[in-house]
Amino acid sequence: MPSVICPLSIVPVRKEPNDRAELVTQWLFGETAEVLERTDKWSRVRFDHDGYEGWVDNKQLADCATPNFYPDLRVIDQTSIVDLGERQVLLPYGSVVPFYEDGTILWDGHRIPVQAVTNHRPELERADLMEFYLHPFLGAPYLWGGRTPSGVDCSGLTQMLFILMGIYLPRDASEQAEEGDPVELLDLSEPGDLAFFENEEGNIVHVGVILTRNEEGDLRIAHASGRVRIDKLDQQGIYNAEDGKYSHQLRMVRRVL
Repeated sequence: MPSVICPLSIVPVRKEPNDRAELVTQWLFGETAEVLERTDKWSRVRFDHDGYEGWVDNKQLADCATPNFYPDLRVIDQTSIVDLGERQVLLPYGSVVPFYEDGTILWDGHRIPVQAVTNHRPELERADLMEFYLHPFLGAPYLWGGRTPSGVDCSGLTQMLFILMGIYLPRDASEQAEEGDPVELLDLSEPGDLAFFENEEGNIVHVGVILTRNEEGDLRIAHASGRVRIDKLDQQGIYNAEDGKYSHQLRMVRRVL
């Protein structure tokens, strides 16, 4: 099946081939996918970076001459613009700079100059790097299916943070819960570990990333709930100090890094 690339800043991906259908994820500039099915208006695609499937408007994709590449270079500023000739594209945080080389990207067979700050940060330790990538997301509104600082859901946040670290996680929290190795005790957790939370039926419904402890020695967790925020984490779950109660019940911790 043909390969395609995202030619726009952020493309909505739908559960069904309908503009009013549920937003299940977002496709960012430079990310690639395989077309599984095509109608006059819509294409059902499978994304190369996580295997997730959904429907994309045919006007919002472009043929990809070099398919199935997994670029590790991602944009980590929010002001980068690439001039594609007929239009300019704002590169969202976490988007791909395809085949980046000497300040240019390869697009439609041509080398195009681009000014972009990328996620090559070898001077930072893992814990500092995670918080560095997290910072633009802090305060971002919760958006079901979102993957950017303009709006993000819980698993979209963890997926994007780990992509920037060079690790490709599945899209949904329940799938991410199958990655890595279990951490048997919360006290043995490390910055970068993923914490998963369950509902009353025991289903995984939420995920966040564990950060360094605060000055009082409490564990901290970054997660998307209403907005991207940092809260206290203990054996019971996430404690929301603003509401004075626990918001999520801890199920398990897993180590992916």
